[in-house]
Amino acid sequence: MATTARSRTRPRGGLDPARADIHRDWLRQMLLIRRFEEKAGEAYSLGKIGGFCHLYIGQEAVAVGSLAALGPDDYITCSYREHGHALARGIGARRVMAELFGKAAGTSKGKGGSMHLFDASLGFLGGHGIVGGHIPLSTGMAFAAKYRDTEQVAVCYFGEAAVNNGAFHEALNMAALWKLPAIYLCENNRYGMGTALERASAIYDISERASSYDMANEVVDGQDVLIMHAAMERAVQRARSDKVPTLLEVRTYRFMGHSMSDPIHGHYRTKEEVEDQRKRDPISVWSQRLIAEGLTDEAAVKALDQELSGFATAAGAGRIPAATANEVHMKLSHLLVPLNYTRGTRWRRDLSVPAPPLTALAVAAELDRYPPSALPFAQTHLKRGLNQVVAALEEARERVAAALPA
Repeated sequence: MATTARSRTRPRGGLDPARADIHRDWLRQMLLIRRFEEKAGEAYSLGKIGGFCHLYIGQEAVAVGSLAALGPDDYITCSYREHGHALARGIGARRVMAELFGKAAGTSKGKGGSMHLFDASLGFLGGHGIVGGHIPLSTGMAFAAKYRDTEQVAVCYFGEAAVNNGAFHEALNMAALWKLPAIYLCENNRYGMGTALERASAIYDISERASSYDMANEVVDGQDVLIMHAAMERAVQRARSDKVPTLLEVRTYRFMGHSMSDPIHGHYRTKEEVEDQRKRDPISVWSQRLIAEGLTDEAAVKALDQELSGFATAAGAGRIPAATANEVHMKLSHLLVPLNYTRGTRWRRDLSVPAPPLTALAVAAELDRYPPSALPFAQTHLKRGLNQVVAALEEARERVAAALPA
């Protein structure tokens, strides 16, 4: 039968001194995520990052606490707000920042951007831009683990707005029916874009949705990294030992807007609400706990913060390797394929020859993603491709003219 629990209080007793290094590392990871996201937001505001950019500020304890409970070969899928998860999993800050900048040194060679970080070697199988679209994928990964009879667990991170999608219900039903080692971790930050949970869901407690599938579930305080880790450990143990899924409703809060196009508090919540939530900043909660337990002090926390602020700055655009000429060549060759097919187009006598300006514009836009050092080669390649188009058009026109009656 399904079990429901609420993990809102800390485990009893003080912190284990033997795990002091681990506990301090959690603080380090959360600070790195915070400073990294601040630099990413700054770069986006300066126009150095294009597309969408969803910051994880305020939710750091969720990624750090939960991922610390996983093994090196477990599967991880995330929504588009996945910078923090990628960093907590061990993907280098430089590689993540490079991906945001569209650089070849990025996790997806600059082709995925903010919402599509990926590193198969770490089991990090992507941020996904479609709301709820990755939940069935994670279920498939859990099925693969069971089919191969491994000890792996598949973890799926998503926001509360995804639970009203059919894919969520279908995936949880299959996971419960087939008893799959899956963990569905809902990061409930209360707002799906600008819509409050209570305005979009008939049930406020998302964890209760697991009852429809006889699935174990918990409500977890996502602002306390220790509580988050303990809840995740139980879910992982359940998946490995009993081969059954779990739904974790992790209640957290994002201090920034939905994305960089959204003001900090927006028009759907008040400034006072945001400031009130900041009183439970997960970094402050954990650093104060470590100080109270004698595992660190104010000076050490301040020094660590300064160190990571500098590291996040160093991961910025000025230190990211530029794309090589060969990488530019490969990308432009791909874009120019439609142009080279012009020669094989079947023309009709009553239809003018289609020109390729849109494709040329696409290539020109692609040039903006590369630094000035790579532009001479790219421009030469582009000019060569367009010359081929002009030659093909002239040949086609001559064929059409020859076929027309005198």
